[in-house]
Amino acid sequence: MASAAEIRATEPAARDAAIAEIRAFLGERLSVAQAVRDQHGKGEAYHAPAPPDAVAFVESTDEVARIVRVCAAHRIPVVPFGAGTALEGHTAALHGGVCIDVSRMNKVLAVNTADLDVRVQPGVTRKQLNEYLRDTGLFFPIDPGADASIGGMTATRASGTNAVRYGTMRENVLALEVVTADGRIVKTARRARKSSAGYDLTRLFVGSEGTLGVITEVTLKVYGIPEATSSAMCAFPSVKAAVDTCIATIQAGIPIARIELADKLQMEAIAKYSKLNVEAAPTLWLEFHGTEAAVKEQAEFVQAVAAEHGGADFRWATDPAERKKIWQARHDAAYACKGLRPGCSIWATDVCVPISRLADCIVETQADLETSFIPAPIVGHVGDGNFHLCFVLDMNDPKEVAEANRLNDRLVARALAMDGTCTGEHGIGYGKIDFLTAEHGEAVALMRMVKKALDPDNIMNPGKVVRV
Repeated sequence: MASAAEIRATEPAARDAAIAEIRAFLGERLSVAQAVRDQHGKGEAYHAPAPPDAVAFVESTDEVARIVRVCAAHRIPVVPFGAGTALEGHTAALHGGVCIDVSRMNKVLAVNTADLDVRVQPGVTRKQLNEYLRDTGLFFPIDPGADASIGGMTATRASGTNAVRYGTMRENVLALEVVTADGRIVKTARRARKSSAGYDLTRLFVGSEGTLGVITEVTLKVYGIPEATSSAMCAFPSVKAAVDTCIATIQAGIPIARIELADKLQMEAIAKYSKLNVEAAPTLWLEFHGTEAAVKEQAEFVQAVAAEHGGADFRWATDPAERKKIWQARHDAAYACKGLRPGCSIWATDVCVPISRLADCIVETQADLETSFIPAPIVGHVGDGNFHLCFVLDMNDPKEVAEANRLNDRLVARALAMDGTCTGEHGIGYGKIDFLTAEHGEAVALMRMVKKALDPDNIMNPGKVVRV
C-alpha cells in the first residue's frame, strides 16, 4: 500500500485558488495552521497521519454546499470530520484537500416524542443527544464506546454494545440530508417508518464513509427509557464457556439488551485501569431492559444458563451509579490495554462472524496469539458475533508492526472463511480496503460504479472504501 505522502495529489494552484474562495465567505473559520491540519489528518487509528491542506469549521448546510461546489470546480478533495474517533484511517487526507469539520453543527433540531424520532445536525455527539433527551423519557441506544458524532456514526455504520437488541446505525437512521459531490443538497427520505418509494438512498449513504457525500442532518429512531434496567458481570472458566452462554441466550430468544465479552488478558488490564475488584478470567457483561418482572425473569434464565457453563459469582448492579461504573470499565477497555505496555500504541481491529461460529473464531484466534510476542486482548459484542483485537505495540519497531499485520491478516482470513466480515463496525477507511475485495469480490466493482456515478471526479474522501 502506498503511503499517504506518495499518493498525495492536490495541485498547488488549484488548492490555493479553492482556499482563497472559501476564505472569502468563511473568514477565520478556515484554518491552514499546521497544528489544526495535523489534528484533522488522524483519527484514533494506528495509520500514519495525512493532514489536509485546510480545515473549514462549518456551521450550516449551506456552508457545506458552498465549500463542496468550490472544491468540485477545482477538483479538490473533500474530507468530512466529526469527532475524530475513526479507527481505519477514515479522516486521513490522502490526497490533501479541504477537511470539513462539522463539530459546530451540533444542534438537536427536532424531537418528535409521539413518533419516537429526532432530527439532529451531524456534529451532535451520542452523549450530548442522550443528555438532551433525558427529560423526555427517551434515549438513543447506539453506543460505539467513544463519544462519537452522529454524523460520523452514520457514515461508518457504527453499532456498539446495544446492537444485539436495538440494531446498528443501519436500522436506526430514518432519513438523511446530504450534500453530494456537485454541491446539491439532497434529502434521502421522510420520517415514515417504512417506504417502498424508489431506491433506498438512506441506506446507500449510511456506511459510505464520506465517499459519496457529506451528511448534514440525520433523522434517528429513539426509544423509551425502560422501566427497569439490571446489569451484571460473570466470570467463566474459558472464553468458549462464556461464548456458549451467549449463544444459548440468543437462541432461546431472550431479548437481552447487551452482552459483552472480555478475555483473561483484557480483564487483567481492566482491573488495573478501572480499579475494579474483578477476577482475571474470561468475563461477560450483561444488561436487561424491560418491566421489573421481565427483567427479573430474563436475568434468572441467563444466570441459570451461565451456571451450566461454569459461570460463577454473578455481580449484579441495579443502582445507576454502579451500572455506569461497570459499563464505563467496558468502554475504557482500549485505554486499559495501553497500560499493559506503557509508552506503546494500540492498534484496534475487528471482525464479525455468524454467532454459531463465534466460539471457533475466538478460540482459533487465541491460539494464534499464544504463539506471538505482541499482547492483544480480546473484547467484543458477542451477542451479534462481533469481537475486537487490540494489539499493544511499538509502532516504531518494524518487527512488531509486521507481526501485528500478520496476525490481523490471519484474523480477517479466518472470519471470511467462516462466512463472516472483515469489519463488524470499524469500517473500511483505507486500512481495510484490500480486505473488502477479498470479502465481496466482483461486488466491489458495483460499488466502484456507484462511486463513479455519484462522484465522477473522485473528490469525496478519495482513497477510502474502494479504489478509483
